[in-house]
Amino acid sequence: MSDEPSTPSGNEDPGVIRGMFAPSGMSRADKRLEIIAGILLALATVAIAWSGYQATRWSGEQADAYSRGNAARTESTKAASRAESLNAIDLALFTEWIDATAAGDGRKASFYRERFRPEFQEPFREWLALRPLKNPDAPSSPFALESYSVAQEQQAQKLTAEADAYSATAREANQRGDNYVLAAVMFAMVLFFAGMATQFESRQVKAAGLVVAAVVFVAAIAWVALMPVSISL
Repeated sequence: MSDEPSTPSGNEDPGVIRGMFAPSGMSRADKRLEIIAGILLALATVAIAWSGYQATRWSGEQADAYSRGNAARTESTKAASRAESLNAIDLALFTEWIDATAAGDGRKASFYRERFRPEFQEPFREWLALRPLKNPDAPSSPFALESYSVAQEQQAQKLTAEADAYSATAREANQRGDNYVLAAVMFAMVLFFAGMATQFESRQVKAAGLVVAAVVFVAAIAWVALMPVSISL
């Protein structure tokens, strides 16, 4: 048996011979398009994962803000209820003092006055200093003075404002989460166009699909770059 390579005989088809020595594989331009498609697919996949993570994070931020807002609103309701009770106590004791004073019962009047709440004592003294029985311009009662206040009522207002702020934060977090979901959809479009482009034989169709994918990717990534980020370590 001879180890020498065989040479084509004169009876073999010349086309077959040319095919044996012809370059195989796709053209350089097609390879570049394939590389671009691969890069877009990889980047879009990472961007989808990031957008999904951010959407989840902002969903958590929304839930946390709503939870804090509901807690603050509950405490506000409790504080407002206590404020109404304290206001009713002030009004009841003041009414009893008025009745005792009008009846000339100084001992009874002193009894009720000593039981005024500390918050009510100062506006009451201010009201007496205006001599309401002789001064027609004096307020009708200490409750009409600006100095009269109930701390629980102020606390209720503060908690209500805090609850409103948390609600606004929750709505903002919800919108940010929705934005990241939309960004993920845009990156999914990049996957679609880049993936479909590789399935066509026509170089022009491939290029067109990759151009669309690249434009969508650049637009989406520029939008995502402007979005706030939520990270938990």
